[in-house]
Amino acid sequence: QLQLVESGGGLVQPGGSLRLSCAASGLASGFALDYYAIGWFRQAPGKEREGVSCISARGSSTNYVDSVKGRFTISTDNTKTVIYLHLNRLKPEDTAVYYCAADWRPFANSCTLTTGPYKFWGQGTQVTVSS
Repeated sequence: QLQLVESGGGLVQPGGSLRLSCAASGLASGFALDYYAIGWFRQAPGKEREGVSCISARGSSTNYVDSVKGRFTISTDNTKTVIYLHLNRLKPEDTAVYYCAADWRPFANSCTLTTGPYKFWGQGTQVTVSS
């Protein structure tokens, strides 16, 4: 059973940066996150969970919600077991709990920012942007 653990959240001033990590465990032998589409989502108090960014299986494509384009970047490490979300030029409206999620999609060259297809979820990490 795939398990995801997020880390890297914290309190940062507006304009600051953070790097969130999503570490995978429980992968079947010989498999890496290459076979999964990975999404980053966030949920602010009183709001619905929204898709922030995603990367398709094998990293062939990425997608970002308009509000973070040019500020956030999704990437993987060399082992393909950790997915990062680099948050730059943070704004107070970026404050939320950030979640990573995985969807088994080995043959897809795209990814979605909707929550429905993602079967595996982490527990979330809090990001607070405030002066």
